[in-house]
Amino acid sequence: MNRVLLNNVDHADLRVAIRAGAEFGDSVNQLPIFPAEFEEVQRSFPIIFRQEGDVIQAYALLGLDRDENLFLDGDRWNSAYVPAFQRRGPFSIALGQAEPGDAETNGPMIHVDLDDPRVGASDGLPVFREHGGNAPLLDHMIGVLGTIYDGLEAAPAIYAAWQEAGLFQQITIEVSLDDERTYKIPDLLTINRQALSDLSGELLERLHRRGLLEGAVLAASSLGNVQRLIELKNRKRSAA
Repeated sequence: MNRVLLNNVDHADLRVAIRAGAEFGDSVNQLPIFPAEFEEVQRSFPIIFRQEGDVIQAYALLGLDRDENLFLDGDRWNSAYVPAFQRRGPFSIALGQAEPGDAETNGPMIHVDLDDPRVGASDGLPVFREHGGNAPLLDHMIGVLGTIYDGLEAAPAIYAAWQEAGLFQQITIEVSLDDERTYKIPDLLTINRQALSDLSGELLERLHRRGLLEGAVLAASSLGNVQRLIELKNRKRSAA
C-alpha cells in the first residue's frame, strides 16, 4: 500500500477505474455499514451487528460461506446498492497531520492508494477536471467517504442508545438449503422486534425525538433478506 494525500497538483492527471472483484476485497460475506446507509442496505441485505470489544459494529450480510459474496458477479455487483466501505475503491479518509507545534490536527482529508491497480488505469475516470476543480468521480467519492467518516462518529452513540433501551438481542442465524445442508452464523446481535413494539412512554419519546427509531425499524425489517440469501445460495449450488 502506498497511501498519499490527494491533491490537484501532484495528481492533476490522475485517473481511477471503477472496478469490483475478489482482488479488490469484494469477495467477503460481511461488510461494515453505517446508520445513514440502513435505508438502502435493508432493501437488499440483512443488517446484523457484532459486539467487538467495547463497541458495536453493523454489517451487511452478503453470504453464508467464508469469503462468499452472493451479490458479486465476476467484476460487478448485482445488487441495487453497494456499501460505502467497498464503494470507496482506493480512496480513504483520515485526519490531516498537524503542523509542527500545532496542538490540533487538521480536518479529514482524502487519501489515495497509488499501489492499487485501479489507480492510473487507462480506462479510468479523471479525478480532477482539466482546467481545475473536482471531476464527478471525486465529488462522488467525497460523498461516499463522508458517509463513512460521519458514520464512525455517529454510530457509537446511536447503538449505545439502542442498547440502553434493550433493543438488541443475541441470535444465531441458522438456515437450511435445498439439499438440507445447514449453515450457522453465531454471535450476532439484531434488533428485537418485540422490544421495539413494546417501547412506550418517556423512552419511546426520547428515541423518537433523537431520530433513532427509524434506523432500528429498518435494521429489524432487513432480516427478511436472509431468505434472499438462501435463494441465491441454492441457485449458485444448482449452477455449479
